[in-house]
Amino acid sequence: MHLLMKPVTDVVYSSTPSEESQNIFQSVLTKPSCSLASASSDHALWDQMGLLATLLIFGVSLSFASAERPMRRSLVFPMETDNSYVELVPQKDLDMGAFTLCMRVATELAKGNREIILFAYRTLYFDELNMWREADGRYGLFMSGEGVFFHLPELNTFQTHLCLTWDSKSGMAAFHVDGKRSIRKVYKSGHKVQNGGKVILGQDPDSFLKDFDSKQSFVGEITDVNMWDYVLSDAMIEALHVGKRMPRGNIFDWETIELIVNGNVKVITEEL
Repeated sequence: MHLLMKPVTDVVYSSTPSEESQNIFQSVLTKPSCSLASASSDHALWDQMGLLATLLIFGVSLSFASAERPMRRSLVFPMETDNSYVELVPQKDLDMGAFTLCMRVATELAKGNREIILFAYRTLYFDELNMWREADGRYGLFMSGEGVFFHLPELNTFQTHLCLTWDSKSGMAAFHVDGKRSIRKVYKSGHKVQNGGKVILGQDPDSFLKDFDSKQSFVGEITDVNMWDYVLSDAMIEALHVGKRMPRGNIFDWETIELIVNGNVKVITEEL
């Protein structure tokens, strides 16, 4: 069983003035000193109408501000399974010679000697782009074969902002943890990520969307998954970490992404 999750659209606008602004309008209309009926000249009448127009605009603005509710979705994987995952539907093909991948992730599995799949892009015959926490505590990037490994601060029960960058031309690969970049390592210069696959969170497919291993599954919480087909600068990734708005991901944009939920995964929507 799977569940299709459309992008969050819980933003409601109203053109009707709020109760507070309506009360303001009523007080103006009934106040003796500025009553339209008691106006003694055309000049006073125009002043009164201008004041009412200003209050009307102000009241509608209040209604818009109070009705807007920015939302964020989080994916909670509550337990080890061999069948629970979330497929991410990309905005464009993953036909890439460079990328930046970012997410906020929390897990308590990293304190043990266990592999944890963090991101998996699988085509028919290859693991095109996988991000792992290895059993020995290293973090790895794998693209169609052998990987490159980094020693990073360990993931834990609190959210970590984790980013990974790679550029084919230079071969430079690096992780960013809470805005701080690791050393760069040379990995697969001249390589290209191929399109035609599926991106999933929660499982590592050893074949095309099947053959999952519960002992490699992700348990914890993931949110803010964004991806670009170019390398963001260190300064931009640091700004993302502290919550500043950067150019939205052109492969995955978490605010508008379409999710296909399979198995025991909870989708939590909360106001920011």
